[in-house]
Amino acid sequence: YLFSLPIKEYQIIEHLVPELKDEVMKIMPVQKQTRAGQRTRFKAFVVVGDSNGHIGLGVKCSSEVATAIRGAINVAKLSVIPVR
Repeated sequence: YLFSLPIKEYQIIEHLVPELKDEVMKIMPVQKQTRAGQRTRFKAFVVVGDSNGHIGLGVKCSSEVATAIRGAINVAKLSVIPVR
């Protein structure tokens, strides 16, 4: 596993490990100060895993909550690792 090639597309993970379940751990608003005021974005932390030894954590920041969650799920699927 340590010396394998990285998988770049989350659809491959969905095909290899079809029983993945996702759970949103935290949604956090983050703000950037601009000249015109604050720009609020949302950071989502999502964990995916099957209850059979595979887990992945994804973090994504976006201007909308739903987009941040969807992106974090995709990032989490790409970072799935085996756990003993």
